Amino acid sequence: MSPSFFEIVQLSDGDYALRRIDDAAPLVRISFSEEAREMMENRDMNVAKAMIAAGIEAAGNIDYDMGHEMDWDEEDGDAIDPQPSYTLH
Repeated sequence: MSPSFFEIVQLSDGDYALRRIDDAAPLVRISFSEEAREMMENRDMNVAKAMIAAGIEAAGNIDYDMGHEMDWDEEDGDAIDPQPSYTLH
């Protein structure tokens, strides 16, 4: 099996995406509002890169956080709140 290589691209609609080089389908999409783009003053690509890097790092730490594996029960999927929640950082 050959290794996969990834790239971050800007899509035609202005969103940013992480995708495999040999596949056009995005694995991750990041979309900024016009207000956010104005606040970033043309640094939106750098912010998208940082967000993707942080997501990859976090995903790599999920099973090994605090020295033990997380318990993923199939029943947990039913407990997800259908209303989106937001966290301001």
